[in-house]
Amino acid sequence: MKSINENRFLRLEAYFGKEKVNDLSKKTILVLGLGGVGGYVVESLARSNIGTLILVDYDTVDITNINRQIIALSSTIGKYKTECFKERIKDINPLCEVICINKLITEENYKELFNYHIDYVADCCDSIKVKENVIKYCLKNNIKIISSMGTGNRQNPEDLEIIDVMKTSGDPIARRIRKYLKDQKINKKLYVMCSREVPKNKIHGVIPSNSFVPPSAGLLISSYIIKTLTKDNKQ
Repeated sequence: MKSINENRFLRLEAYFGKEKVNDLSKKTILVLGLGGVGGYVVESLARSNIGTLILVDYDTVDITNINRQIIALSSTIGKYKTECFKERIKDINPLCEVICINKLITEENYKELFNYHIDYVADCCDSIKVKENVIKYCLKNNIKIISSMGTGNRQNPEDLEIIDVMKTSGDPIARRIRKYLKDQKINKKLYVMCSREVPKNKIHGVIPSNSFVPPSAGLLISSYIIKTLTKDNKQ
């Protein structure tokens, strides 16, 4: 009898090898924030045979998400992003376990995320304070993490890169993270997804965004995670 996943990841196996792709099915990845960046991280990981995805977001799909978020459709407006992704992932890979956390993560409750065994954290959240605390927790507890810096106000996906946060320039979020790590005397290396493009100003109080920069950032992050887990990453 054929496995439900037989040939589902054949093209991935052709690149990484069957053993490494099978190993990915034993990994658990937490994605914090399911917006323009995080949504594409989830999509790519689900299509890479990741065994368990922990999805963290308290928000529902809004019509303003449609220009950049993969889960945003006319049919999903008003629904929880986590639940929409769970349904989508089951259609991509029925064997992937999806754990949904529909909760606003704060400085007070972020440690609840680590009640699970986690192989990798993809930090795509908007809150700087939560980002700082999650990064600190992961670095101090030797949990692999990659963190997304800013993608709003930018229009050049070719300026995105995965880089040591201490080597970034021009990104206001990265600047705050660098200062935070120095203040906390944390010397461990943190890789971030960052843009070399200087962000534009808000227009009428709205942060401009598009359908090509945040998705490109998300795919860069998932690529980095998969290559790290398969030990195919040179960094």
